[in-house]
Amino acid sequence: MNKAFAAILIIAAAMGIATVATAATAEDKLTYKAAQESAATEYKIAREKCNSFAANAKEICVTEAEAARTRTTAEAEAQYKNTPSARASASTAIANSEYDVAKTKCDNKAGNDKDVCIKEAKAANVSAKADAKADKKVVAARTDARNDKQDANYKVAIEKCDALAGASKDSCVASAKALYGK
Repeated sequence: MNKAFAAILIIAAAMGIATVATAATAEDKLTYKAAQESAATEYKIAREKCNSFAANAKEICVTEAEAARTRTTAEAEAQYKNTPSARASASTAIANSEYDVAKTKCDNKAGNDKDVCIKEAKAANVSAKADAKADKKVVAARTDARNDKQDANYKVAIEKCDALAGASKDSCVASAKALYGK
């Protein structure tokens, strides 16, 4: 009887978790689509405002509008996918769009000032990309460490179950498997 009751509880918990996960995914997808639409709308508005400028000021305005759109869509995609790779890709895309803005602003300068400006923009871009790559590696290392700890704790729990017999042991093993996702 205890085995059947434990199995029913585990199945009910799993179904509840699956339902919550599905609901969150649908909500995330709606949020993602809304962010994309918002970014497109805001870009159009900002782009229209740029028409009142001329020459390099207009280029800067357009590039800034594109960068804002890139930031919004990249962050929304990273949140929607919720993976280290997606977050790193978003950071890289944002860094590249900010680099484009900085380069466009450098066009107002001439000679060595322009060269220095471009080098500073490139250095900031390389730095931001390196940070994104490092963040991705840190997250991966933490995930690996968490999984290793969980595996070790699962082995301890199973070892404790070996001291039991019969239905008690089966219940203990089922509990350990449910607790550690095995």
